[in-house]
Amino acid sequence: MSDCPLTVLAAGSVLPFSRTAIDAENMPMGRVPLYKPLARLSTESTKSFFLQTMFPFLAAGFGMICAGVLLDKAAGWTLFKSTPEFFVLVPALLGLKGNLEMTLASRLSTMSNMGKMDTRSEQFKAFYANIAFNQAYAIIVSFVASLFSVVETLISQKQIDLAKVTLICASSTATATTASLIIGSIMFSVIYFSRKCKVNPDNIATPIAASLGDLNTLALLILIGTLLLNAQKLWVWSSAVLAAFLLFLAPFWILIAARDDSIRPILMTAWWPILVAMLISSGGGFILKFAVVKFPNIAVFQPVINGVGGNLVAVQASRISTSLYQSSKMGSLNGDSFWRYFSLPRAFLSSEGDSKASRILLCMSIPGHLLFALIIVFISAIPLNFVFLSSYLVAALIQVLALLYICQFLVRLLWRYNIDPDSSAIPLLTALGDLLGIALLTGTFYFVLALGSDKIVPF
Repeated sequence: MSDCPLTVLAAGSVLPFSRTAIDAENMPMGRVPLYKPLARLSTESTKSFFLQTMFPFLAAGFGMICAGVLLDKAAGWTLFKSTPEFFVLVPALLGLKGNLEMTLASRLSTMSNMGKMDTRSEQFKAFYANIAFNQAYAIIVSFVASLFSVVETLISQKQIDLAKVTLICASSTATATTASLIIGSIMFSVIYFSRKCKVNPDNIATPIAASLGDLNTLALLILIGTLLLNAQKLWVWSSAVLAAFLLFLAPFWILIAARDDSIRPILMTAWWPILVAMLISSGGGFILKFAVVKFPNIAVFQPVINGVGGNLVAVQASRISTSLYQSSKMGSLNGDSFWRYFSLPRAFLSSEGDSKASRILLCMSIPGHLLFALIIVFISAIPLNFVFLSSYLVAALIQVLALLYICQFLVRLLWRYNIDPDSSAIPLLTALGDLLGIALLTGTFYFVLALGSDKIVPF
């Protein structure tokens, strides 16, 4: 493995940002640095980046495999059989939770790398403000996601069941707020100890957030949904009361988050990426709802193909975002032409730091997907041969390639228009990954079916 450097802040070093980008009067004495040009940023070696990224990536993959197996098993359980709308909700909810936790990880990584979480008081302030922010977003956006899944079902079936609506809404919001509190607390520990161990949190935080998120959120959704389904048999309004109570808490969390100067602007601007991402992910859920009827085994592969692409592009987005905060004022690309970032060769073949990182992440995706697919086959006892496996790997490679290419210009586009990429880029990219992943996976199953052999994969 080459040791050529990648331009990004290494953990343990404090990088500069200007007085125009922060409230200088509120900063402690002597802690207001200036911007540094990109060439002067601290660097990490290719080997270091690979090793730091690989292990969390594998952990995230195993978490997604477990989530896929759980979803495959749950498809035959009472909750999903009685309320198939949960199939539409699952990709949107998992995507939402992944977005919330990965944007949290990205924000904290940037703060840590810039020396804004060095003291106990700074750490405590960052903890309560970001947890409150995530709680508010989790409640409101998960509620909207549940309504969107209901609307999609209403459009396709031309009917609606009020009991199902309240069940889905309550299950979604309760799952999101519970998972957000648990996983968010864990993420603070990850950032704290990565700093202590001098590991760049940009490389490990987002995959770890994903590895914890999918399985825990899906398990909580099934548990809470099943409990509420049984509770509705005793009291029909139980789900409605729970959903109303959680929605009542949202303004309380917003008020707490708004007390923090760094969170207040994000409260006003971070809604649209989450909502757009939810709509995109729900489109993937709509595809999955119909695909799972024709191809039952597709459910076990869905979290993996979506999650791997999303995790890899989240690492890249977090790194680019951190480097922008370190090297320039928001809205400026230091004289670079924005259009150069639309170049495909620049994304994967240039000598620039993010291009080198893209090549490493792209190379990691193939052996990673191969390993995860073989584990799925072993766990689920699915007969599989070279035709399906090779088709699946091609689909996965196309997805990761597309996401990394989009990432290089999307993060800079947001930055150019003064939109915080830490809170906006990852939701959009992972949602695109969800839609592309499900679409390509469904296309793979149809392609194999078109070959005329029912022995290639058990449909």
